[in-house]
Amino acid sequence: MSSVGQITSNPRTRRSLVAGTVGNFVEWYEFGAYGFFATVIAANFFSSTSTSDAESLIKTYASFALAFFFRPIGAAVFGRIGDRIGRRPTLILVLLLMTGSTTLIGVLPTYATVGAAAPWLLTAVRALQGLSAGGEFGGAVSIMTEFAPKTKRGLYGAWQSFTVALGLLTGAGLAAILATALSKGALNDWGWRVPFLLALPLGLVALWLRLRLDETPSFSRVSSDRQPASKAEVARAIALGIGRLMGWSAAGYTFLVVMPSYLQATLNATFEQALVATVLANAGFAASIMPAGWLSDRSGRRPVMVAGAALVVVLAFPLMNLLQDKESGNAAKGIAVFVAGLVVGLMAGPGPAMLAEMFPTRARYTGLGLAYSLSNAVFSGSAGLIITELIKRTKNVDIPAYYVVVTCAVSVVALLTLRGDDHRRELRD
Repeated sequence: MSSVGQITSNPRTRRSLVAGTVGNFVEWYEFGAYGFFATVIAANFFSSTSTSDAESLIKTYASFALAFFFRPIGAAVFGRIGDRIGRRPTLILVLLLMTGSTTLIGVLPTYATVGAAAPWLLTAVRALQGLSAGGEFGGAVSIMTEFAPKTKRGLYGAWQSFTVALGLLTGAGLAAILATALSKGALNDWGWRVPFLLALPLGLVALWLRLRLDETPSFSRVSSDRQPASKAEVARAIALGIGRLMGWSAAGYTFLVVMPSYLQATLNATFEQALVATVLANAGFAASIMPAGWLSDRSGRRPVMVAGAALVVVLAFPLMNLLQDKESGNAAKGIAVFVAGLVVGLMAGPGPAMLAEMFPTRARYTGLGLAYSLSNAVFSGSAGLIITELIKRTKNVDIPAYYVVVTCAVSVVALLTLRGDDHRRELRD
């Protein structure tokens, strides 16, 4: 794919891609680490002598979900700032908040130290992370797609999703290394803090890169007195965007983040086995994102994203059945989770460009940020909580499959409303 290399030939383009994606990497690295260490965090922050392991895990996912529900607030607040004063200063502010809140998790006292205050402190920090994450996506995608040539928006936008995969893979890889290198006692005592403390140096590097960022041509071209799009028009686009994204949100978090806890709590896998499966799923996800973005620039966003959502509907139950089958070998299970990640990448690759093309410049940061954050709040952030609680109540181990099939089926319908030539049109001013 020679066009991938062509992206980095222009210094301004290279800076926009790196600066736009680096904050996203830090965000998803941390969210991945939190998901991968969910059982450890549950024991440290939500566990008392009267609390069962299942209840602690549910409370951990409730805190996880709460951060996602602060994302729409962050998207609205920072999106409005970004659409008024510019993408660059807003993304710098978002990064500072994200780095600080993530680092704080690494130094928080646990339940054993401060008792019932521990879960409240963790939840408060997660809320700050949710605010910053809500402001990250809209700005990052605006930066990348507004710098992109018309014929390469899918490929440029795919870098945002690719750094999601890199962040999740890095979080999973580091978790696997710590789980292998440390004793269970050391991992539960202090080892889980390491990924969160590493956010500080990562954030400082990201800050240096964003300080060198230029404002986008689209935002610079549009005058501040231009009449913005009507609120009703933006609201309709946001609602449609949520429908188009919900399958990506639900399947992505179910297969890529919730999977470790599901394998441990429901299928009795070891921590190490669950992490290996998650690494393979995220590797599949990473492998398909850039080709999917590139393909959507040639054949359109609709066929690529519809194919991804439809494949999840078809493959979800066979995947769950294979993972549950004690007679199936590790190689077969590894291939299955790799394929699961692969099909999610078909939605994630074209997704950012598809969203950017739905909104005019003066509402793009806010509109696409809200569509993405609302979809993630409901269908990603709540995935672990919904799946864990329903399995506990129903004893049905196929709940993850039901969850992704329903959401992806809705997305197929919403994605079919895309125009076939959206990828060839200029971004709206």
